[in-house]
Amino acid sequence: MRIALLHGFLGSPEVWNDIAPAPARAVPLPGHGGGPVRATWDANLDAVADEIGACDLVVGYSLGARVALGLVATKRVPRGVLVSVNPGIPDDERAARRASDAAWAAKLRTEGLAAFLAAWEAQPLFATQARVPQALRDARKARRASLDPEQLARSLEVMGLAEMPDYRRYVDARCTLVVGADDAKYVALANALPARVEIIAACGHDPTLEQPRALAAILAAATGT
Repeated sequence: MRIALLHGFLGSPEVWNDIAPAPARAVPLPGHGGGPVRATWDANLDAVADEIGACDLVVGYSLGARVALGLVATKRVPRGVLVSVNPGIPDDERAARRASDAAWAAKLRTEGLAAFLAAWEAQPLFATQARVPQALRDARKARRASLDPEQLARSLEVMGLAEMPDYRRYVDARCTLVVGADDAKYVALANALPARVEIIAACGHDPTLEQPRALAAILAAATGT
């Protein structure tokens, strides 16, 4: 089985170390080592599709899960495992989301990456990561510190929810949704969709950091490895 793995915003292929089923290939997203961010959501989706090539299953976390869903929705990959995915927002929410993403992008450009990371990681969405050993959090932060602030800003502006098509109608039996039990918003999103849902106990938004063994078991079951 040919498997591709996509990390989230601020991530890198290394987040899948010790999680990915074999064989699997983790690739960097545009703006995160996978070339520059292209001009549109569709152009970035095309770039990722070209990078992974022929694929039987795509696994993604957060931003990577949204890209993975795009690949399934456009029938370039037959199945997806979507970890902490937001499948899309209605048009009347796009302006507010676009303004929020623009504010984060401006923070990157005016205050720099270190200040941005401190503010980003302090969001309530990531509060459960305080339970993760400090050494693991420090390693994750060190990898983030090597990223290009301008490319991250472009990722927010071009690959954010405001620019992504609403893919909710494409979430079906082709998809497995994985969420942390303590991530109430995303549990609700997943349970509202007609797909298989796997809930990881004692976990928040990022199972790749908070519960990698549990996530690895789910992926092994999904791939038969």
